[in-house]
Amino acid sequence: MRYELWVGLRYTRAKRRNHFISFISLFSMLGMALGVATLIVVLSVMNGFQKELRTRILSVVSHIEISGGPDPLADWRGVMREAEKAPRVVAAAPYVQAQSMIIYDQAARGAIVRGIDPPEEEKVVGLARHMKIGNLGMLAPSEFNIILGVDLARALNVGIGDKVTLVAPEGMVTPVAVMPRLKQFRVVGLFEVGNYEYDSGLALINIRDAQKLYRLGNDVTGVRLKLDDLFAAPAVARELLSHFTSNVYVTDWTRGHANFFRAVAIEKTMMMLILFLIVAVAAFNIISTLVMAVVDKQADIAILRTLGASPSGIMQIFIVQGAFIGIVGLALGVGLGVGLALNLETVVPFLEHVLGVHFLDKSVYYISELPSDLHWSDVGLITGVSFVLTLLATIYPSWRGSRVNPAEALRYE
Repeated sequence: MRYELWVGLRYTRAKRRNHFISFISLFSMLGMALGVATLIVVLSVMNGFQKELRTRILSVVSHIEISGGPDPLADWRGVMREAEKAPRVVAAAPYVQAQSMIIYDQAARGAIVRGIDPPEEEKVVGLARHMKIGNLGMLAPSEFNIILGVDLARALNVGIGDKVTLVAPEGMVTPVAVMPRLKQFRVVGLFEVGNYEYDSGLALINIRDAQKLYRLGNDVTGVRLKLDDLFAAPAVARELLSHFTSNVYVTDWTRGHANFFRAVAIEKTMMMLILFLIVAVAAFNIISTLVMAVVDKQADIAILRTLGASPSGIMQIFIVQGAFIGIVGLALGVGLGVGLALNLETVVPFLEHVLGVHFLDKSVYYISELPSDLHWSDVGLITGVSFVLTLLATIYPSWRGSRVNPAEALRYE
C-alpha cells in the first residue's frame, strides 16, 4: 500500500487532540448522506408522479392517432392495414370523435363524444381498468348506450339507467328551418381516470351509433394505434406519415400534451439543481474539516517532509482523508435513499398513521398516494456528481497542506 493512502486512512480513524475536528467530520458525513438520500427520494417521487400522470392520460389517449383532419377518414380500413405493418405497432382501432351537447332534465353540458369499437378499443388504451360502473362491452351497436366520466355525470346529476339527450352540432335542414339533430342515450357506465379534463368532458358510445348520429355513413374520424414502446411514438409517427400519400394527419401523444410534460421535465431539472445545494453544503463542510486537520497536523506534515515526502504526496494524504469522508457519507446516503424510494408505499402510510395526517387528501388531489419510481440512472448521476464535488472540496485544503514549511512548523515543537 502506498504511504499516502495508508496515512490518509489512518488520519480518518485516529484519535485527535481536537475533538471539534471529529465532530465536523461526522456532520460532514451525515450532511452528505442526507443530501444524497433526499435527492434520490425526491427524484423518485417526481418520476412516480410523472409515470402515474402519463399512465392516466394514456388510459384515454392512444400513442398515435391517424385522422383525416377536418374531414372524415373514408379509407380507414386501408389505413389500418398499412399502419399495422409498422414494426412497433401492436394494435389499432377506429374511432369517431365530435363535439356534442349532453342534456338531462334542466342541465346541459358540452362534451367530446367518442364512438369506439369496444373489443378493439380495449387493445389500444387502458380505459377498461378505470371503469367505476359497467364495462365497455355494454356499448353494443344500435342500443344507444353511453358511458360518462364521473365528473360529467355529477354535473348532469345522472345515474345508471337514466336517459340523456345528445345534440349534434350540425342540424337537419327542413323546409321550415334548420332543426337540431337529437338522440336519446341510456347511461350504462361511469369511468374515472383521475384527470379532470376527461372525467368532466368525455362520453363514450358505440362507433356505429356515432356514425348514425353524425351522419358519417361508413367513414370514421380516424384510427388509434398502440405501440410496444410509448416513447417511440414520435419516431413511428414520422415514419408512418411518409408511408401515406393521401391527405391524412398523424399525431402522437407527446404533441397533445407537450407543454405539460415539458413543464414536468423542467421542474424535475430545477428541483435536482436546488437539492444539489445540500450536497454542496456538505462538501463545504469537508473543506472546513480538512483545513482544520491541516492546521492540527502541521508537525506531522513537517516530519513527513523531512523524511522525503513530496508536496504531491502530502496533497494525496489529505485528498484520501477527504474522499473517505465523502465516500462514507455517499454510501450511507445511497443506501438510505434507495431503501426509502423502494419502500415508500410502506413508509408513507406508517408516517401518516403516526402523525395522524394524510399528506395527499383524496378530496383535494387526484393522486392520493405518494408514488415512487426509482431510476438507477438518476442514482448513478447523483452518485457521480456528489463524488466529484467531494474530490473538488479536497483540493484547496490539500494544497494548503502541501505548502507547509517544515522549518516553520517544527520551530516550537
